[in-house]
Amino acid sequence: MSKKGVFYLSFFLLLAFGFYFVLAQVIPGFTKKGVAPISFVRPFAFTNQDGKTITEKDIKGKVYVAGFFFTTCKSICPTMNNYLKTVYEEFKNEKDFLILSHTCDPETDSVAQLKHYTDSLGVNTDKWIFLTGRKDSLYNMARVSYTIDDPANNLKSIEDQFIHSQFWALVDRNGDVRKIYDGLKEEEVKELIGDIKKYLQE
Repeated sequence: MSKKGVFYLSFFLLLAFGFYFVLAQVIPGFTKKGVAPISFVRPFAFTNQDGKTITEKDIKGKVYVAGFFFTTCKSICPTMNNYLKTVYEEFKNEKDFLILSHTCDPETDSVAQLKHYTDSLGVNTDKWIFLTGRKDSLYNMARVSYTIDDPANNLKSIEDQFIHSQFWALVDRNGDVRKIYDGLKEEEVKELIGDIKKYLQE
């Protein structure tokens, strides 16, 4: 190779390394995960199936899956929660993993209703937590924090809104939303399990 060729090759390699360095500084987690987070979890306060208030401080440092459902759903929710139970069984003994299932029908899903539902599932509710609260706060979490529903669905009246999303969000230890999965597709559930293992190791 000529001196001129070596010069150009060295120049472009230096440029590439410089570009990579800048991305690593500007984008959090770029060097570790390759892509920036989709979103991040905003502060919240909801009530679990035992009547206890759960906030973002209670899940700090955990890897978790967040989703939305309602206890009287007869369509997609049973399938989704069956798949989610597969995820639960895989990680139920992992101290740094949780599942947060938020109701999208808080008027029906009282604390007592959630308790009855969780008892029927036979799961450890320290690991799989069911949450209710103000409808507008729950829907804001779905759309802004977890990005599993289009913010454009935020109609003027909260009474006219209803989220029926089949998507789950995977949140890392830093409270960043890393990826969204279709809870009705077995291949994506398997992908989710693999990704959970990866983020638990970080």
